[in-house]
Amino acid sequence: MVKHALRHGARAARSHGAVEQEHGATSAAPPARSGTARRIPATVALPVIAALGFGCYTIWIDHTSGAKGGQAALLGLIAAVVSGALGLLLVHFQSSMITDTRALAYGALFGVSMGWLYSLSGPSVLKSSAWGLVMGIIMGLVSLYVFRGRRVREPHGLHRPRAHRRPHGAH
Repeated sequence: MVKHALRHGARAARSHGAVEQEHGATSAAPPARSGTARRIPATVALPVIAALGFGCYTIWIDHTSGAKGGQAALLGLIAAVVSGALGLLLVHFQSSMITDTRALAYGALFGVSMGWLYSLSGPSVLKSSAWGLVMGIIMGLVSLYVFRGRRVREPHGLHRPRAHRRPHGAH
């Protein structure tokens, strides 16, 4: 028994038949954290990470298209700030939007972003607009599929309310 406790730690020896203090129903409140570290919610972290990625990709595309390093960095910074602000705004207000409007907003943001990135590499405005429109439509459809598959309630009520079935003749 002593060898077992030494091999698996003292925890294994105390856990037989007893309620462990850190996991049991009688456990005390969790210990207070010694710092002021806070978690950043996903509704903030994901748009910021996406904006940073978008800004870095903008820098890369603009620099490989022949722009100087400082000009590409400034354009990437502007792109990151604008797309991050729009992403945070969209995520903040998405819970008050109906499913179709939310999918349209995500598609529009993605389509405009992809069309603008495509225009940095040199094609005409018409090609860039067409690319952005196609990518926006695809993102809108994918968003709609995801939102309709995962959604339970919307701000204005159920998406597809089911009529209560009454027996015929009962009013």
